[in-house]
Amino acid sequence: QVQLVESGGGLVQAGDSLRLSCAASGRTSVYYTMGWFRQAPGKEREFVTAIAWTGGTTYYADSVRGRFTISRDNTKTTVYLQMNSLKPEDTAVYYCSARNSGRIVSDARTYAYWGQGTQVTVSS
Repeated sequence: QVQLVESGGGLVQAGDSLRLSCAASGRTSVYYTMGWFRQAPGKEREFVTAIAWTGGTTYYADSVRGRFTISRDNTKTTVYLQMNSLKPEDTAVYYCSARNSGRIVSDARTYAYWGQGTQVTVSS
């Protein structure tokens, strides 16, 4: 089992930056892929970005590429999501997730472990 705990959400204005953190504990593995998804009210959960724990390969959704950056700290088993130039359409609950494979995919159904989510609200 892997436990994931997100932090860092909040209320910001358009154009501001915010950094989310996800602390992983339990039976973590260097073979995992760590991802961030988000879900806005009335919408399906969507892929934001992911990083392979080993090697650091990353992948981003088109909607956030160039504005968001995912990174990881192997020593602290923590994943970060740096969000810059935030827009009102970025408003959502952001979820950290883990997949027991080094291959990055955007399908949420393939991620076995999830955090409780953290709210990000961007006002215009």
